[in-house]
Amino acid sequence: MSWTTPAALRAQVQRAWDRGELLRAAVSEAAIWPMRLGLKAPGAADVSDRFEAVREWVRTVAETPHVRIEWREWNHRVQGAQRLPAAVWVDSLQDALALIGQTRQAQRFQALWNLTAGVQPRLLAWLSRRPNQALDLADRWERLLAVVAWLQAHPRPNVYLRQVDAPGVHSKFIEAHRGVLTELLDLALAPEAVDPLATGVTQFARRYGFLDKPNRIRFRMLDAALPGLPGCQGLADVTLDATSFASLALPIERVFITENETNFLAFPAAAQAIVVFGAGYGWEALAQARWLQRRHLHYWGDIDTHGFAILAQLRGHFPHASSFLMDRETLLAHRAFWGEEPEPVKHDLRGLTAEEASLYDDLRCNRIQPGLRLEQERIGYGWLTDHLRHRDSPPGA
Repeated sequence: MSWTTPAALRAQVQRAWDRGELLRAAVSEAAIWPMRLGLKAPGAADVSDRFEAVREWVRTVAETPHVRIEWREWNHRVQGAQRLPAAVWVDSLQDALALIGQTRQAQRFQALWNLTAGVQPRLLAWLSRRPNQALDLADRWERLLAVVAWLQAHPRPNVYLRQVDAPGVHSKFIEAHRGVLTELLDLALAPEAVDPLATGVTQFARRYGFLDKPNRIRFRMLDAALPGLPGCQGLADVTLDATSFASLALPIERVFITENETNFLAFPAAAQAIVVFGAGYGWEALAQARWLQRRHLHYWGDIDTHGFAILAQLRGHFPHASSFLMDRETLLAHRAFWGEEPEPVKHDLRGLTAEEASLYDDLRCNRIQPGLRLEQERIGYGWLTDHLRHRDSPPGA
């Protein structure tokens, strides 16, 4: 039996709620009333063959509260005069809300709307576009409005989030709500208070003129003969903010970059060289160091699709960077340590050499082994030192 049940009628109204239509109707003159609901009713054959089931269906539909039923009367050749529902209507917002038990929630949304209209009318467009999300944020809405008001009073403040002094607001609250705040602030702030080039939650601070914690670069001296930084002696492990690193004038020729911390710490001594603890898919901090353009860069990542993707991204900033121990010979020599990459990269990569591109294609197309991966820390230490010893030294800076 596929006749429309009272539960199915309520489900149709619930879908209108889920789409935000009922909440928008609660604060506007939306002309959606009366709302006709879809109805599949019994036919003549059903009345003949399943008369008692039809009578029970009519009873349950007739008892559905908060709906208006349009009836159809007709004479059945066997059962005589019959009266069946022909259409079901919901005549008002109040009836629709009562049918699905959302009257109180709609009142709550109306309160949010009225509050916002009084203090931040520009945000009514957002409430209309995302009414259900606004309800989810109802217990935090006043604090979100407080952040908006604070930034309107202090555009591009050049302070840390910790220094926002808005009622009931702390930095973790702002960080946790960067996504929705971005949408609200873009509506509420003057265009000159927003940096359109800073996108995504990770660039929230930059977009609205906050100070952000500095990116840090960690590196080790690999040559004891190099002049040390003040307070750092020998093969020091040093961490600097990106700006300070960019201002260095180290008398080196080579820079090795590795993603694994153990490899970073155990990297062998090398003449006129440093090793940098890599940053995965983020190279913007390292790119500030223009002096690296005049040094020979060696990138050592995993031999897997993501390793080559990171290498390709690094070359977007440093086209002259070369790969290190990311070749077919190294891969085949360490067959006993092969692992599996859970979510390989599949798209084409630009900037790889012919040899790198060939190996990358073999990996992403599973030509050697499905999901093949050789993590950099599984490469033998002797293999590393031998290749480092026999590697041709690049020309001086």
